[in-house]
Amino acid sequence: MQKKLRIGIIGCGGIANGKHMPSLKKQPEVEMVAFCDLIEERATEAAKRYGTPDAKVYTDYRELLKDTTIDVVHVCTPNISHSFITVDALEAGKHVMCEKPMAINAAEAKKMVDAAKRTGKLLTIGYQNRQRLDSKYLKAEAEAGVFGDIYYAKATALRRRAVPTWGVFIKEEEQGGGPLIDIGTHALDLTLWTMDNYKPKYCVGTTYHKLNNQTESANVFGQWKPEEFTVEDSAFGFIVMENGATIVLESSWAINMTETKEACTTICGTEAGAKMVDQGILEINGVKHNTMYETRPNLDGKGVAFYDAGSYDAGAEEAKQWIQAILNGTQPTVLPEQAYCVTQILEGIYKSAETGKPFYFENN
Repeated sequence: MQKKLRIGIIGCGGIANGKHMPSLKKQPEVEMVAFCDLIEERATEAAKRYGTPDAKVYTDYRELLKDTTIDVVHVCTPNISHSFITVDALEAGKHVMCEKPMAINAAEAKKMVDAAKRTGKLLTIGYQNRQRLDSKYLKAEAEAGVFGDIYYAKATALRRRAVPTWGVFIKEEEQGGGPLIDIGTHALDLTLWTMDNYKPKYCVGTTYHKLNNQTESANVFGQWKPEEFTVEDSAFGFIVMENGATIVLESSWAINMTETKEACTTICGTEAGAKMVDQGILEINGVKHNTMYETRPNLDGKGVAFYDAGSYDAGAEEAKQWIQAILNGTQPTVLPEQAYCVTQILEGIYKSAETGKPFYFENN
């Protein structure tokens, strides 16, 4: 029987409990043997719920990394610490899954890419939306050439009133940004991945602090504290790629709009187009026999009497492909170079918004 991969969790907060640990628990090839958090009680609770009977608890991630029996580390900490923890883990001989966004800026993300190359260890970033059934179908159609040359796309991550008020989400110094870096990153990743285009030329960006000071917000996660809400509430970008393709990125935690959705993309090609109507609902359009058509593939697994395909868990699928990549010596779905490009563009939008000028990317 093959030895199980031993995994350490660094950061036992919301995303670790909401995705990483439950998803890893479903993988028979792994065991979680170490848990680290600045708040010891959170690490202790995680160890009791998800760990092996002898799982260890830490408050200093560097102590966890000293354990040479640990094969894999999942980094689930605030954005500001993604880069240095990941680099340290790679240097310690661990494969690393780091939660999105990759880092707070491109320079920190580049350190992660370089460390993975230098150590020969696998590094991936937590863009689980690639594992959704609609995302996989869209990608397969794109690879099959159904859309032809994709020259325009829109990446959408819009919430009407859903500002995350827990943790450090609204604090600029620890997050590096607001909805753009938090949820806009998912929509942009899906779009670049579908287009298979990672060569940006320039971008123009705008950010807004329009609703931060409101005290009666109807926010679904509870009222935020205006004095703590230092990140933007909305951000928008216009990105031109080296091949001339255009991407519009829209992101907001709070905007006066009823037609909202997130982690969705719309693409337009020379042969056909597609729109994620919402997560899990995909619409493809084009022309056949001199007639326009629209179609929605059946992605829910239904349509057969007395058969239920069951619930599909993108987080568990993300964990599964990641573990299989380690075991089989293959590449994970999300490559660090791809996530680095996402970070470059996000930073470009922020810099353009700050300067009021287009931001030009250096040759990749």
